[in-house]
Amino acid sequence: MFRVPVRIITMAMLMLAGTVACRAGNTVAVPAPAADETRASTPSKQAAVISGGCFWGVQAVFQHVKGVISATSGYSGGSAKTAEYEVVSTGETGHAESVQIVYDSSQITYGELLRVFFSVAHDPTQLNRQGPDEGTQYRSSIFYVNDEQKRIAEAYIAQLDQAKIFPRRIVTQVVPLKGFYPAEAYHQNYATLHPNQPYIVYNDAPKVEHLREQFPDLYTGK
Repeated sequence: MFRVPVRIITMAMLMLAGTVACRAGNTVAVPAPAADETRASTPSKQAAVISGGCFWGVQAVFQHVKGVISATSGYSGGSAKTAEYEVVSTGETGHAESVQIVYDSSQITYGELLRVFFSVAHDPTQLNRQGPDEGTQYRSSIFYVNDEQKRIAEAYIAQLDQAKIFPRRIVTQVVPLKGFYPAEAYHQNYATLHPNQPYIVYNDAPKVEHLREQFPDLYTGK
């Protein structure tokens, strides 16, 4: 059964109060990572898990990235028994709203995915919030699945901080992936299925547009 997500109720209240500004994640021009994996010579499926605020927008961005086979909204950081929206929304489960990205490493690298993540998918300097959403479930995290992903992620964050790309330090956590649990069916492909929903219009559709503008070689209109 479809349930009205907490963020929609919050968004409606903010709009009524006249306090909603157009939020579209981060739009800072971010350089390519100095350290990255080698692009595969033949098609190869790899997985990456990240979190950066509401999973609707993050999923929508990566669904339009060349080389991404699938992007699934879900939960990471907590246990399987608490991986459901109403419980995660309390902010007390350890989960973050996350997206699992399955990609072809012969078409795009892990570092290139992180460049999109830091450039247009979210603002990595916001602690335990993203735009109108607040709580640890909206934190910025990279859940690495192996030592190479950890190395690339940590080196990239250090590179961006040292170059002072952002006005504040990056607060993105780099932590091991203990489990990824797909979210309820009504959360999947939400931005695509509800393009006129105010939350999507204000917060998520601009992210996809910024992807198209900043990364025309990676953008796909699928």
